[in-house]
Amino acid sequence: MYPGPTLEVNNGDSLVINVVNRARYNVTIHWHGIRQMRTGWADGPEFVTQCPIRPGGSYTYRFTIEGQEGTLWWHAHSSWLRATVYGALIIYPKQDSSYPFPKPNRQTPLLLGEWWDANPIDVVREATRTGASPNVSDAFTINGQPGDLYNCSAKDTVIVPVDSGETNLLRVINAALNQQLFFTVANHKLTVVGADASYLKPFTTSVIMLGPGQTTDVLITADQPPSRYHIAARAYASAQGAPFDNTTTTAVLEYKTALCPAKCATKPVPAALPAFNDTATATAFTTSLRSPKKAEVPADIDESLFITVGLGLNKCPKGVRKSNCQGPNGTRFTASMNNVSFVLPSNFSLLQAHQQRIPGVFTADFPAKPPVKFDYTGNVSRALWQPIRGTKVHKLKYGARVQVVLQGTSIFVTENHPIHLHGYDFYIVAEGFGNFNPKADSKKFNLIDPPMRNTASVPVGGWTVIRFVADNPGVWLMHCHLDVHITWGLAMAFLVENGVGELQSLQPPPSDLPLC
Repeated sequence: MYPGPTLEVNNGDSLVINVVNRARYNVTIHWHGIRQMRTGWADGPEFVTQCPIRPGGSYTYRFTIEGQEGTLWWHAHSSWLRATVYGALIIYPKQDSSYPFPKPNRQTPLLLGEWWDANPIDVVREATRTGASPNVSDAFTINGQPGDLYNCSAKDTVIVPVDSGETNLLRVINAALNQQLFFTVANHKLTVVGADASYLKPFTTSVIMLGPGQTTDVLITADQPPSRYHIAARAYASAQGAPFDNTTTTAVLEYKTALCPAKCATKPVPAALPAFNDTATATAFTTSLRSPKKAEVPADIDESLFITVGLGLNKCPKGVRKSNCQGPNGTRFTASMNNVSFVLPSNFSLLQAHQQRIPGVFTADFPAKPPVKFDYTGNVSRALWQPIRGTKVHKLKYGARVQVVLQGTSIFVTENHPIHLHGYDFYIVAEGFGNFNPKADSKKFNLIDPPMRNTASVPVGGWTVIRFVADNPGVWLMHCHLDVHITWGLAMAFLVENGVGELQSLQPPPSDLPLC
């Protein structure tokens, strides 16, 4: 199936999911946004919490949904298999409770994907060989279909039926590999009620922006003349001059009345989308999100981290052919956090190495701040363009109240980075442009009702501040959800130590944990 099956569960359910690998590549599955309290072995990122499931092998993921409601998703977390291996994960309220908004008449998951007319593994392997950026995709998709604006696919465009006057809950998921997306429905208002399986204070907009990994729940009322209306998504491409897929994917919102579809215009009403570089619209959306009530934001901070995120360029290594250094000016693209380009281990997962005390797999010296202070979003000295490679984690004590400033850099190019933290939801207390200024910018922190998310959009040439309590022991990856950037090393991991007693400690590994 493409996309894969939708999992429908309730808050509080325990899940047992047996994954059998019938593909020819190693694979793991990540349950994106699930907290995985003490069940880090089920989180899924390859070589972080488990070794991959080999072709022909299987592994059973076991975890419980605790206090989460809304829309999440699942996807492969090994190489670029996520391009075609993903599906929705919908968490309904507990049996005896309801939504904090009027129950919709119906609901529709809409998975926004990205398609190559090629094997995505070949695409990333070619980019890794040349050191250049990978080929951009050939289409975006909604529920696996590109839609009627591409010359091959009008017959198979996804139809979303509605009755006049009813309200539909659209569960929008950005499963694209390398692209933030704008999303809209022609002539209809969207009332945003949730994101990343956390409820939000409802607000109305005509367009939403989602980075890869992010989900947004919107209510839409069928209050327009019965007809057919485009549901559409296209790129928000913030990196100036970088190539991107400039196509638009569509589905059709179709009114089911006596007049429709026979009397409805055969061509859907077109949707108006922002320009691909409309950062103002993206910012207006992300800064409108609020928690519905006073949030439990940590006010006092035990651990404060300042992490630069961005691209870099490696000089062509000695003795390497020019064909392997096709990045700008004969270099190879790379990416880093605090000047460390993350390297995944290959013989053990980080969690195994931590739990079994296996030496030599990682070091616990990921820096809490950049090794060199510089003008992060200005003209960056060439001396700072080349990061070091390493498998470094940052240790956190159980229960530590953590603040992380994620600072974008202008090394080579500035762009919006969707940063995803595994094992945690966090509060986004502020975002802004330019270099983060602790004195001036901390006055703007929203400690009352900031939104809770699992993936933060760090603005182009700007910064985002997140806060969370480290109450989930294990090893948790934090990475850019643009897969080309994680391929280049835009990642790090937190090692959260056990607390006191069994309920504050990582569970033992399951017996069927795959071996490397």
